[in-house]
Amino acid sequence: MIALAFAVVVSTLAAGAVVALMLRALPSVRLQLIGLALAAVVLPLGAVLASGWVMFHMGDDVKILAVASASALAAVVVALALAWPIGTRLANLEATAKRLAEGDLAARASEGGPREVAAVARTTNEMAASLERLFDARRELVAWASHDLRSPIAAMQAMLEAIEDGLADPREYLPALHEQVRALAHLVDDLFELARIDAGALTLELRSSELRRLVDACLRALTPEADVRHIRLEARGDGIALCAPDKVERVLFNLVTNSLRHTPADGAVAVLVQPNATEVVVAVEDTGEGLERGTEERMFDRFWRRDASRARGGGGLGLAIARGLVEAQGGRIWAENRPAGGARVCFTLPAPA
Repeated sequence: MIALAFAVVVSTLAAGAVVALMLRALPSVRLQLIGLALAAVVLPLGAVLASGWVMFHMGDDVKILAVASASALAAVVVALALAWPIGTRLANLEATAKRLAEGDLAARASEGGPREVAAVARTTNEMAASLERLFDARRELVAWASHDLRSPIAAMQAMLEAIEDGLADPREYLPALHEQVRALAHLVDDLFELARIDAGALTLELRSSELRRLVDACLRALTPEADVRHIRLEARGDGIALCAPDKVERVLFNLVTNSLRHTPADGAVAVLVQPNATEVVVAVEDTGEGLERGTEERMFDRFWRRDASRARGGGGLGLAIARGLVEAQGGRIWAENRPAGGARVCFTLPAPA
């Protein structure tokens, strides 16, 4: 009897190994699941029938065969009922991935089914949404860059044609031409800086720096513009941060310039430095009109401007560059409304260990 049991076990294991190798060779997961369901029923059924053939009389074999066949049929139905939806979900994932590869970025996979399959579907949908946002941002970047480059070029071309036709004195247009060239150079520098940020090609040398010195240098450079607008500039607080000083100065310049644009005459713009144990918080506050709902998330997008007319100057890249430079130094940046009115843009920098 023991020898028979041992022979049945060895034969079943050997048959299972052969079936497993055959199942791995099947071309799809659906077929492998169906084959697994059948093998999981047929192998035990064969072992039971082989044992019953020896152990029982011939008259009882029909009962054994009937019970075993009914149990096997029920098991096959249940196994197929479980395997078929999994194969369908995987086929849906395959179809979604194929549509994404063909350029249909609106394709989304169904997120139902078992936990693992649903997790893969959610990840695929998140990837598709990220790709869609990336391509939308690239289209907007090309459109807005073309717009901002075309305007000064058209103005310069008109002035040069007027000079060539003798309709204007070259000395009269020289300051305007210099201004347009500076605008073009500034926009090109911004685009180059943004490309380096996106490519991760920034090489930053971080060192301990006194932020108050950087704040004072930025405010001195912007004092003439603030005086023309009758806006008061203030600096409060101090702290030492681990940062790239030239990049922090650019971040401050972009943030303060943006605040000046949205602060009315006789208003104020203040830069506050607040150190704590692990980081230094720098806040640029103004007494302007504040932020509209939803602006906090969008204002750091490239080429986004608060006013639809786009008539208030700026290339629309300053805040996007500020975010990239802050994050490249290990900090974070955000915007919010001040309780007393106006807007506040804050960013952090790591404190020296």
